[in-house]
Order: sequence, then structure tokens, then C-alpha cells
Amino acid sequence: MLVYQDLISGDELLSDSFPYKEIENGILWEVAGKWVVKGAVNVDIGANPSAEGGGDDEGVDDQAVKVVDIVDTFRLQEQPPFDKKQFVAYIKKYIKNLTPKLPTEKQEPFKKNIEGATKYLLSKLKDLQFFVGESMHDDGAVVFAYYKDGATDPTFLYLAYGLKEVKC
Repeated sequence: MLVYQDLISGDELLSDSFPYKEIENGILWEVAGKWVVKGAVNVDIGANPSAEGGGDDEGVDDQAVKVVDIVDTFRLQEQPPFDKKQFVAYIKKYIKNLTPKLPTEKQEPFKKNIEGATKYLLSKLKDLQFFVGESMHDDGAVVFAYYKDGATDPTFLYLAYGLKEVKC
């Protein structure tokens, strides 16, 4: 299994269990998330509660909760939305912090293509949700989520160059 960690914070943000599609010249990864029910366990022990005088939900306190699989799996923390000024300030700071951490051969393609990816994200800014890794590191990567037209499940966007592949 492969896990993708944030190069800056070290937080695990994604794994190969969630297939991605490269967009914006490979700068962004697009990943489909899913709403799932967590905590609902229906155990059939073979008893017949109606014959034993039990009700349907007698003694059951089911804590079923709907969660987004990626958010839950990687314990992503939702952040308040950015306005355009805050977003541009974040991206500039992120580029400045990330570039020296990239291998030399990746720095030029990153610098060349990050502007297009930034414009793509800016075009969706009002529809984006913002998440950070579990450590909530100030300089770490932000994971973006939005709902495509008519979709009931969110789509996540990752800044691919800010991820480090780790074999587990």
C-alpha cells in the first residue's frame, strides 16, 4: 500500500486506495470521495426478539454517522473558507515553503505549471471546502473539496507536488 504524506507537515493525506486523476499538467490530483455510514453495525445473532418480547430497537443506541471517506480515513480537519486575498496569500507562502523541499528536477515544472493550477482553484473558490491534515500545521498542504454539478459525493483536489509517496 502507498500512502501520500504532506512534504511540509508529514501528515498522511491520501493513499492508493483512492485512485486519482492528474489535472492541470499534473499539478493537481482529482480524487473522488464518498459519503459513507460509519458506526452502524447490524449484528444478527439469530434470536427472535418478537418471540422473546423484545422490541425492534430495544437497548440499542446506534451511533451511525455519515462521513466522507477521505476526511474520515485521514482525519482531515475542515477549515474556514478563504476569500481570494487569503487564498492567494496562502498559495504564495505554500509555493515559497514547498519549492526548496522538491527535488531539483521537479522545481522547474512546478514553477511553470502552478500558476495554471492556481487559476483553476481560484475559478472554483466560492465552491471549495478547505481541509488540512491531522496536525493542522500552519504551513502544510490544504486539501480542497467541491461538488461537481449534480454530484452527491465530493471531489477532492490535492497539490500533487506537495505529496511524498511512502510504502507501507
